[in-house]
Parts: sequence; structure tokens; C-alpha cells
Amino acid sequence: MTAFLTSVSSIVVIVLIMLLGYVLRRAGWLADSFAGNISKIITQIALPASIFISVQNNLTRGKLLNLFAGLLLPALGVVISYVIAFILVKIIKVPVGRRGTFINTIANANTIFIGMPLNVALFGNEAMPYFLIYYIINTVSTWAFGVFLIKNDDPTLINKEKQEHKIEWKKLLPMPLVGFIVAVLWLLTGLKLPTFASQTFTYVGNLVTPMSLIYIGIVLANSGIKNVKFDKDTIVALLGRFILAPLVMILLIRLVAPAIGFSMAPLMSKTFIVQSATPALAVLPVLANEAHGDVDYATNVVVLSTILFIVVVPILMLIIG
Repeated sequence: MTAFLTSVSSIVVIVLIMLLGYVLRRAGWLADSFAGNISKIITQIALPASIFISVQNNLTRGKLLNLFAGLLLPALGVVISYVIAFILVKIIKVPVGRRGTFINTIANANTIFIGMPLNVALFGNEAMPYFLIYYIINTVSTWAFGVFLIKNDDPTLINKEKQEHKIEWKKLLPMPLVGFIVAVLWLLTGLKLPTFASQTFTYVGNLVTPMSLIYIGIVLANSGIKNVKFDKDTIVALLGRFILAPLVMILLIRLVAPAIGFSMAPLMSKTFIVQSATPALAVLPVLANEAHGDVDYATNVVVLSTILFIVVVPILMLIIG
């Protein structure tokens, strides 16, 4: 019950800051360009700084090997989620234009704008290295394969005209991941970070959580909550995101990890499970629009999953203790 109350308290804080962004946007205090600007500040500056300082504060050279060994479980979880999503597409007959969005909703999570601040709220900065493991897998999955599925789901193309998939290497190596790589390299040198640099990274990194949540509030205001609706494809996609994906991760942690002799810290397992149940990617409507897909469906899934996670996370915390 303590875990449940703690998670509820953390969710209330998150919701209030999201509500602030929503209200400010609806009141006209925030310009149309503000969401794009704040997104760039988060992903290009604040998050890399937060990741860098978290690695320095919470990791040692001795812990690095075990940290990278942890990549296996979230990678398996994502692969299994893709397989389940492909099967569901066939079973419920998801129409062309929605399939790529549907599969991405189940397999890939919004680790940056929801997953990261949620993880900090629930587990503190000590869990940041474990969050980074899931973030790496999620980033590679999204930009190496997820985008390909959406582009090849373009309803304006016939089979012979399917686009050749080119991996977007720049997006496979975004600034937060660059920050992580630089942080690991610095850690390996054994050099101590100067006090002024440490404080600068800390202050800038602390912007991530409030700014990310304000951003989500702006997105909800722009999307229009009144326009969301539940249909068959949306309901199944949400069940996949909030039930099937975390269930797969729980089974991997409880069954596969002991079978292969991989010892997981409790904080690592909880981080993986919570990250596997975070909302759909905020960028899905943009990707669907570029591929002439069903933008309304993509927006619907993103908005509903963002709202519903408020209910899902306390329940999930109660289950995993």
C-alpha cells in the first residue's frame, strides 16, 4: 500500500504540472511556437546535461559492465511486443494508414517527455542509469524500425511503390544519447568534474522534469481533449501499451533473467516495468502525417494514452510493490 500511495502522490505532482502547461496554453500565455522551442531545449540541452551529471553521481566504472548487460531484457521486450502487435493487426484487421501507428503504440514508449520525469518522481535520480538502458533500446527501436513501419503504411502507395527504408542515423544518435556516451567516456577517465561544471549541469538538468510536463500539457491543449474517442483500434492499441507490454517485461524479469543467471537490482526491474507502460510516442501524429496516414487516429492514441497513464501507473506500482 505504501508503494501505491507514493506513486499516487508522485502522479498528482506530475498531473498538476501538466495541468499548468494545459491552462497556460488555453489561456493564450504560450505562443504557438513555444512547444517546439521547449522541446528543443529539453532534448538538445537540459536532458543531455541531466544524463551526464546523473551518470557521474550514480555510476562507477565497476558498475558499467552490469549496466550494459541490462540491455538484453528491454530489447527482448520490444521484439516480443512487435510480434504481438503484428499478430493483433491481422486479428482485428487494422486498416492501412493506421497499422504503423498501432504497432508503434504497443512496442515503443514516450520515454523522454513522460518516462523520464515519471521515473525521477517515483525512484529518484539513483534510477537514472537504468532509465538510460531502456531509453537506448527505445530510441533504436523507434528510429531504426518504428519509423519504417509508419512510412511503409502510406495508403497512397501501392505495394510496388513502397518506400525504401533508410535508417535515420542522426535520430539514432540524438543529443541525450550523445550526452550518455560522453558521460561514460568521462567516467572511464576517472577525472573528477570541477565544482562549477557539476553545479551548472545539475541546475540545467533540473529543468527537464517541469519543462517536459509543461510540454505534455501544451500538447494536450493543442490536441483538444474533447475530440478524443474510443474505437476498436484505439482500445486494442491502449491495451497493448498498458497491459501487454508491461506484462511481457514482468515475465522477462521474473522468468528469463533468473534462467540466464542475470542478477537485477530491484530498482532496475521496477524502472524497466514502469518504462514499458509509459504512453505512446508524442511524435506519432507527425510521423503519420508525413506518411499520409490517419493523423486523427495517431493523435487520439497519444492523447488517450497520456491521460490514462495517470490511472495505470499507481495500479502498476501496486502490482510490482
